[in-house]
Amino acid sequence: MNILFASSEVAPFAKTGGLGDVGAALPRALATAGHDVRVVLPMYSRVHAAGRTFTEVVPELWLQLGDVKVRTSVYEGALPGTKVPVYFVRCPGLYDRPSLYGSGGDEHLRFAVLNWVALELCQRLRFAPDVIHCNDWQTALIPLLLRARFSWDRLFSGTRTVLTIHNLGHQGTFPASVMPQTGLADSWYLFHQDELRAGRLGFLMTGLLYANAITTVSPTYAREIQTREQGVGLDHVLRQRADVLTGILNGIDEDEWNPATDKHLPANFSAEALAGKEACKRALCESARLPYRREVPVFSLVARLVWQKGIDLVQSVLPNLLRHHRFQLVVLGKGEHKYEEFFRLLQRAFPQKVHYDARFSEPRAHLVEAGSDVFLMPSRYEPCGLNQMYSLRYGTVPVVHKTGGLADTVWQYQPATGRGTGFVFDHFDEAGLSWAIRRALDVWGSGAAEYRARWEALQRAGMQLPLGWKHRVGRYVEVYERARAR
Repeated sequence: MNILFASSEVAPFAKTGGLGDVGAALPRALATAGHDVRVVLPMYSRVHAAGRTFTEVVPELWLQLGDVKVRTSVYEGALPGTKVPVYFVRCPGLYDRPSLYGSGGDEHLRFAVLNWVALELCQRLRFAPDVIHCNDWQTALIPLLLRARFSWDRLFSGTRTVLTIHNLGHQGTFPASVMPQTGLADSWYLFHQDELRAGRLGFLMTGLLYANAITTVSPTYAREIQTREQGVGLDHVLRQRADVLTGILNGIDEDEWNPATDKHLPANFSAEALAGKEACKRALCESARLPYRREVPVFSLVARLVWQKGIDLVQSVLPNLLRHHRFQLVVLGKGEHKYEEFFRLLQRAFPQKVHYDARFSEPRAHLVEAGSDVFLMPSRYEPCGLNQMYSLRYGTVPVVHKTGGLADTVWQYQPATGRGTGFVFDHFDEAGLSWAIRRALDVWGSGAAEYRARWEALQRAGMQLPLGWKHRVGRYVEVYERARAR
């Protein structure tokens, strides 16, 4: 198939979270499976990293969106390690900013331009997509644009749209007064009328109405977002479109996240040869200025320090657990000031047990995943999550809240049968997280030989799970084919 993949993030060019990883890994997997995939995203200022070169393919492309006339151009590069073309929409006035997203008054315009250019680029290249894969609200106007503005062009006569929800909490909702600057003012009747009467225009809402197929990033999250509790105001629309909604678990890049070949580690290891993991633990403790003790488990937390990630719950339970139990903690991440300050204070209170580092880097994240024994991921909600999968791949046993993709990848360990891959708590409260951490400590035990054998069996169970994109790409192809046949 011919597939246009439209996204606001594609690693390594632009990434703030899991969307950036998916934006690179899924097109790469589709290309490996033989499909003609083209990727389009904004040319943010950070795209111009040293050593990158781009070719201008559309020198000038003008858009008239309401009272705003926008000049853009398009440059081409390649997804690293592949021949997948990546097209960058160049518009310095909209995209040359320190961060990918902002709270300014033109956020709607920045991504309306991306939606329009994605389709006009297909016309310029004479590329007829069988499927346009849209991602989150930033590209969710494309399904309506195809219907209302581009249906005359036979190039798109066979084109179907798939919209993936990576996080329903981000919806791209703006005042209805921005309608002219979407370029769709005379198609106002095609937008959700109740929303317009309430003075709102939602990009994601619009995409959900018109996409031929909708996916989200785990089966459990697909069910959760159809409930009032987790539907974030869109559950009624998602229930109405349940027949085209599919939950497909994200995968991980097994070339980038492979402990047997990881270039960021002081020693490599695998499920069959775990010895190198202990060398990584020693290196992590030394770099964190914590005493290395083989028999003491190292817990880790790598996350944005925000409410969604359950950091307030961690804040409630960790001081008491550290006071009464033998374990160490390494935290990597930045976010809300109150949470950063909590971990700084925790480090001062337990200097031999806790290390906090706000300076995130990919090499550091790899070492933390490889060198720790237990990974904390107590998210309030988690559409998919990747860190728990990195942890499983690296033999670092996850402690997770039973929600979204966490519920689909981590199963409760049962000592009696030896089955399971981690420690899962059902109820999002202090008692639940405390219970799961204590359970992990109980299974870890004293470090004696019988406990070590049990723990290594638990590690291997997680390391042997099929977590890569090659195990997921077929599900997306099925969705594409159903959308084309519908």
